[in-house]
Amino acid sequence: MKIGLSADHGGFELKEKLHSYLLSMGHDIKDFGAYELNNTDDFPDFVIPMARAVANLEVERGIAVCGSGVGASVAANKVAGARAALIMDHFSAHQGVEDDDLNILCLGGRVVGIMLAQELIRSFLNARFKGEERHLRRMEKVNELEK
Repeated sequence: MKIGLSADHGGFELKEKLHSYLLSMGHDIKDFGAYELNNTDDFPDFVIPMARAVANLEVERGIAVCGSGVGASVAANKVAGARAALIMDHFSAHQGVEDDDLNILCLGGRVVGIMLAQELIRSFLNARFKGEERHLRRMEKVNELEK
């Protein structure tokens, strides 16, 4: 799978570890930065281009990391076609994809350790949208907001 990956200074260390982890799983990674630790950078500068790539189907899914994961989620969701969520548990990691067609996983680099991040990513990437009538109906209501 082609995965977009982005982080600011708050998520930089975790992003670097996740980059290696995703490669070891056989995924193709498009890194949107940050490419170096800079404590004055801003998450939208990295998250927005990644979210646009997800929405434009240049990458299949995205992973965004900032200090808490909240800012990354807020920024990504401003892009039409991006469906991002801050995820902290296994159930939400797969259920968000299965029911809500989640395409961007947001993590907090200052609150999630590498082992949990890897578990959440496995669950997120292995899940598939079910596309049941109720899910499609709900997603259409959300999509109407983007028009």
